[in-house]
Order: sequence, then C-alpha cells, then structure tokens
Amino acid sequence: MSKRRRPMSEINIVPYVDVMLVLLVIFMITTPLLTQGVEIKLPEAQAQAIESKEVEPLIVSVDAKGQYFLNIAEKPTEPMSAEDLATRVAAELELAKRGNLKRPVLVKGDQNVNYGSVVRAMALLQAAGAKSVGLLTENPKAPV
Repeated sequence: MSKRRRPMSEINIVPYVDVMLVLLVIFMITTPLLTQGVEIKLPEAQAQAIESKEVEPLIVSVDAKGQYFLNIAEKPTEPMSAEDLATRVAAELELAKRGNLKRPVLVKGDQNVNYGSVVRAMALLQAAGAKSVGLLTENPKAPV
C-alpha cells in the first residue's frame, strides 16, 4: 500500500529572498562607484547649450579649494599642479592640431571658489595654446 502525497500549496520563498539579498548587496557596492569626477557646484546662468561633437572637450575643473582637475588625466579625481595641467593641455591641443581637429577647452569652476583661481586656470589654458576657453554653468532651476 503506497501513500499518496498531497500536492504542496505553499511557495518556498527562501531562494527568492537569497537572490534579493545578493542583488541588494551588489547595488549597494556599485552605486557609489557610478558617481565619477570631482564634486563641483556650478554657478547658475541662462546660456545656450554647447553642441556635442565627436572630439571630447578638455574640461578643467576648479573645486572650492582652488585645486585643478582635468577630465582626461590618468586619475581625473586627483588634483593636478598648474604646471602639470598646462603641460598636459598643451600636448592634447598639439595632437588635435596635427589631426586637424578643433578641441574645445572648458573651465568648470565651483560657485564658492575664489574668482582669481578660475582666472588663473583660464590664463594657464591660454598659455598652453587654447585659443578660446569656455565656462560651464548650470541652468537655473525653475521656481517651484
């Protein structure tokens, strides 16, 4: 005489909980890695958007402490000296010139930085061979 088992009507959710916990850990680890670059609070101003081109622009960031960062540096989140910045920008502009490309040069200054630090960055860029230097701003937020 064999006993027949009744079908189980309950769902075993333990494997699902395990999968969800693993996904939660993965997202908790990767989320901080998604934010790249230097934290800069850009000043707000009404301006026309820059047209995107095939060549990546050179963006020099000046943080609130007056430190310089370059978006194409080996370590873009580490500050650079003024001499290193000028040398690297001059080399990149020379490469672009040899390839008959116009490489835009932009400065992104924190709204709390001393105005002189941004002007020094612009002077360094012009001494490195940048014919024109643009400033990056944020569009003002609409009133709520």
